[in-house]
Amino acid sequence: MSQRDPLLIGQGLRKVYGNRTVLEVDQLELFRGELLAVFGPNGAGKSTLLRTLAMLEKLTAGRVEFHGKSGKKGEEALRMASAVVFQKSHFWNDTVEYNIGIGLRLRGMSRITSQERIHSICDQLAISDVRTAHMSEVSGGEAQRVALARALVLDPEVLFLDEPTSNLDTDAKLDLRTDLERVARERAASIFLITHDRTEAFHMADRVGVMRKGHLVQLGTPTDIYDNPTDVYTARVTGAEFTLAGITKATEERMVRVDVGGATFLALGEAQVGQPVKLVYRPEDLVLGPPSSPHRELSTRNLVYATITDRRDLGGLVRLRMQGPPELVALVTRDAARELSVEVGTRVAVRIKATALHAFPTASDRNI
Repeated sequence: MSQRDPLLIGQGLRKVYGNRTVLEVDQLELFRGELLAVFGPNGAGKSTLLRTLAMLEKLTAGRVEFHGKSGKKGEEALRMASAVVFQKSHFWNDTVEYNIGIGLRLRGMSRITSQERIHSICDQLAISDVRTAHMSEVSGGEAQRVALARALVLDPEVLFLDEPTSNLDTDAKLDLRTDLERVARERAASIFLITHDRTEAFHMADRVGVMRKGHLVQLGTPTDIYDNPTDVYTARVTGAEFTLAGITKATEERMVRVDVGGATFLALGEAQVGQPVKLVYRPEDLVLGPPSSPHRELSTRNLVYATITDRRDLGGLVRLRMQGPPELVALVTRDAARELSVEVGTRVAVRIKATALHAFPTASDRNI
């Protein structure tokens, strides 16, 4: 099997509960050596997708193949070669070491070899000091590390992760995320992660899938999805939290010129002249400067002048609301805010690259 041959393939995946379709994905492949993260809000169908790909839940329609095998043979092969870490893991009423070694005992591994592997994974996941402790004595973060160790001690071909950090506090989440990426990539051939945290998905994954209402609406590298969202929904869930409503005035190759309350913006996208669109942007993509700067220093195809109407200090960042037209929100560093002396009432020049603006026909964000 080559590096780019898929280990796992899902085709025509469909799951129906009663009269409600909760999953409908045409095709999804997990390649050897990759970490694929699928994210979206609660109820998007992520957990159902994971359970069906792991062959833990039967599909209403479609098929899953592991190493080219489907049905009972594929299920048996995947079960022996995979491991799952659920959002809420269950443990035997025994020690950490006992719980980590369960899978090794089921596979008939010798006691000496099992002990070596358990000690090794405990060292890697920084839980050696609780190895002999009873599960009732460990913290929530330690328990999740035990669940991860129990899966990774098997050196699985496919590791399925069901929101493994969602129940942890901020510090424990960041620590586990760091170790998870490092150790999981060392011990597992491929990883399939579901999460509602876009930061987790974008920072850890080789490819990212975005889910909405049971559908996989976009799949690609983090850069592809961040720079080229396919619709308003994807743009918003990947951080483009603000929109501007406007009318298309002209079109260019892969670009549209849009009027927003008297201001004109050039943006990536396709629409017909006269068609209503929404421009989606990220506040950190707005660049502020003094309005008195020579125009050549403000060279950009999108330039408006605005007045600061609200300032919020957020630690190392400053959030600014401005009235143009149009109304805009920017996120700048404290140093940048200090250099510009921005306060309520300050007049600024606002620049944004055309490639940082995405235009979508208004109908494309229906029911978001």
